[in-house]
Amino acid sequence: MYDLIIIGGGPAGAAAAVYAARKRIKTLMIVEEWGGQSTVSTEVQNWIGTPSISGMDLANALKNHVLAYAGEFLTVQSPDSASAIAAHDDRVEVTTHKDTYKAKAALVVSGASRRKLDVKGAKEYDQKGLTYCASCDGPLFADKDVAVIGGGNAGFETALQLLAYCKSVTLLSRGTAFRADAITVEAAKANPKMRIVLNAIPTEVFGDPPAGGFVKGLKFKHLDTGEEETLDVEGIFVEIGLIPNTAWLGSAVELTPFKQIKVDPKTQRTSHPRIWAAGDVADGLYHQNNIAAGDAVKALEDIYMYLRRS
Repeated sequence: MYDLIIIGGGPAGAAAAVYAARKRIKTLMIVEEWGGQSTVSTEVQNWIGTPSISGMDLANALKNHVLAYAGEFLTVQSPDSASAIAAHDDRVEVTTHKDTYKAKAALVVSGASRRKLDVKGAKEYDQKGLTYCASCDGPLFADKDVAVIGGGNAGFETALQLLAYCKSVTLLSRGTAFRADAITVEAAKANPKMRIVLNAIPTEVFGDPPAGGFVKGLKFKHLDTGEEETLDVEGIFVEIGLIPNTAWLGSAVELTPFKQIKVDPKTQRTSHPRIWAAGDVADGLYHQNNIAAGDAVKALEDIYMYLRRS
């Protein structure tokens, strides 16, 4: 019987594991892949304390930091992934591909995956001008023309961020009406560098040289007329949603309609008193590496107090 099982190896999982080991909480950490979503980024400039680091180097740094604490109080099991969880009044049981493990508490930090753009050229130019993280990669496109794909809050928030340093921002929204908060939309519309195209879908990402160089433009279709338009841009930011890694949870905890885990923002505790969650798998308003790590530490502090009171 462990005190705690941590499921996930991104910034949230790593932060929680280090804190758990330092607090001498008997912990099992289950990691399928180190680093989280940032592993695909060629350069991360907003990981606090590091001016610039590649996604893979960040993943390795997180891994090495955690493994430095592995030992009496921290067991790291990788590669492995959770396939089911059973929450009881007196324990939590987590099943992986290798075995079933019991603990007094669990912290779910299994993250999310970004919904990928599925059009011609998107795969070839991924991380060659086409990116899924404005906070990570946005400043690399200063003084350039860029496009944002996605008309929800994430799309408009990304546009507002890019407007601070990009030459122009064109946002494509599939819908005929704005899906983002009105105040966010109005802030974007007020900027003379902003163009918003409703009722439009991307059809192709292209570059120079074809399939191997960097992005040079985007083709999209106006759904009302069928007309196709070509947009000359050097950066494409995709914000068409996250897919939380929660399918394996079953009905153990309460989820939002978007399949994120509902948590108490003060403690990160879920609807079950023995399960906490943090990072992109949880229903926080904002999702960033630094926020994920901070929320995981918050959860770990609450877990520590819970275990000491039990």
